[in-house]
Amino acid sequence: LPFRMVEAANMKWTLPYFLCPLSGFIFYSVIANSVLHLTAISVERYLGVAYPIKYKLKRNPRSALIACILFSVVSMAHCSIVYVMQYHNYFNPNITDPSKRNTCYEEFTDEQLKILLPFRLELSVVFFYIPFLICCFCYIQCICILSRLSNVNAKKRYRAIRMALGTLLVFVICFMPFNISHVEGFVTNQSSKWRQPALLTSTLNACLDPFIFYFSSSALRETFNKVLQGLAKRLLLPCCRSALCCPLFNRGKPDERTQSSDDSIL
Repeated sequence: LPFRMVEAANMKWTLPYFLCPLSGFIFYSVIANSVLHLTAISVERYLGVAYPIKYKLKRNPRSALIACILFSVVSMAHCSIVYVMQYHNYFNPNITDPSKRNTCYEEFTDEQLKILLPFRLELSVVFFYIPFLICCFCYIQCICILSRLSNVNAKKRYRAIRMALGTLLVFVICFMPFNISHVEGFVTNQSSKWRQPALLTSTLNACLDPFIFYFSSSALRETFNKVLQGLAKRLLLPCCRSALCCPLFNRGKPDERTQSSDDSIL
């Protein structure tokens, strides 16, 4: 994003050219990785609600770590197309040297589009449409199951439903416009003119995803609150004449709570 901000401010690409494919590779990889993580969270919530006992017994950090590594590898492997397109026919004398252009990943030859447009369609299917369908199924099932549970606290149940709808809303607002442009580009056989404006909505997930991750796990919320409280103590300590006069230091330690599978999901 910082490189794109400089480009937008100057109305052209003025940075060293090697940063162009690098910034695009990182940018698109992060977007694809975010989609896969949101999808994994939806599957996790569904399993926790539909099969709470089995899921709790088989849940372990190693599986989560393997999934994160796999998501990163798949995302980076797909988004390496940025380098392929930027240096495709690099030594062809009939094609303008990309490093001499004042744009970054916007101008493509007909030969490049023959490769790029179908690949963009594949990217949209793998990193949006299939994950979106999975999320819809998981969250709709979660909402239906939670609506039938009378023994679950109503506040927790409604919070889980709001989180499910909020995650689906992030998919629609952040990722749908950009991926629709991929389908249109494939159908019309040209890069969509509104693709770059649609890409801006994808950057919103950087602001919205932390809230989803925060509210999706009680353990994460508790850890974050402890870190925030510790930071506040360090910052306010010089302002306090005595530790006893600071309300932050007079707070009792939170009661130890046993996290159930429902609490981790809700």
